[in-house]
Amino acid sequence: MSKPEVLQIGPYPEWDQVPLDAAYVMHRYFETSNKPALLAEVGARTRAIATRGELGASAELIAACPKLEIVSVYGVGFDAVHLDSCRARGIRVTNTPDVLRKDVADLAIAMMLAQWRGVNGAERWVRDGSWAAKGLYPLRTRAWGKRAGVLGLGRIGFEVARRLTGFDMDVAYSDIEPKPYGKDWTFVPDPVALAERSDVLFVTLAASATTRHIVGRSVLEALGPDGLLVNVSRASNIDEEALIEALANGKLGAAALDVFDGEPNLNPKFLSLPNILLQPHHASGTVETRKAMGQLMRDNLAAHFAGHPLPSPVL
Repeated sequence: MSKPEVLQIGPYPEWDQVPLDAAYVMHRYFETSNKPALLAEVGARTRAIATRGELGASAELIAACPKLEIVSVYGVGFDAVHLDSCRARGIRVTNTPDVLRKDVADLAIAMMLAQWRGVNGAERWVRDGSWAAKGLYPLRTRAWGKRAGVLGLGRIGFEVARRLTGFDMDVAYSDIEPKPYGKDWTFVPDPVALAERSDVLFVTLAASATTRHIVGRSVLEALGPDGLLVNVSRASNIDEEALIEALANGKLGAAALDVFDGEPNLNPKFLSLPNILLQPHHASGTVETRKAMGQLMRDNLAAHFAGHPLPSPVL
């Protein structure tokens, strides 16, 4: 029996690439300089798309693969996959949700601590001789006992909130409705009201047309000149121009971001702001989690072609 043909949108680690190459005919879309020519050659034979959360699969890409059966996403986010096209043709979509939530939550907490305790600046203070020349590093802000807001109490938001309780923080959250697993935390339905009662606001929402720019000027101003914004979700949930303006004019105290519009080519205005921590979209970036993500992505492909239930279906 011939191997199923798979269109691979982005690179994977060797521990995933080797078994993928063994099980399928992999067409490396990301390596070709003439993508239309590759699609014209292999699109009609392609039965699966293997992609990453930030790369997704566009309507045009899906349309170029008339025999497409499944889009398997390496990552929790699937907002870059054109779901309407998949629904219309009965194409299955999978992602890798549970395996990365704890690492993402860990980085969210690390970003909060790095900003409030001045970890990066304090290290520079030592390295550039300021400690010896100027004395002690300027005092920073404590984390324990503060008020935290979690915007989106899904898998990742739950893990963030659970960690915050270890800092004796007053935790509240916003979501479509109160969550049964959020009974230990305060439900605040309005994101502006959530920001107003928070010293730090974590954005952990799944991205959609509904959540686009949900963190805009009103939320940022409610968070205030002493507030901290942490985003480990999707860039589209934040109005970046409003965020840059709020950070520059002092209406927001600080921010820590792991995701950006147009990444890795982020808005250069971010680079000149002293009150923002910038991370290269690596919240799930541990060896252990990336191996688990790759395994789940491959398990979804294998289950589909074997006619078995999908481990983690989106559609």
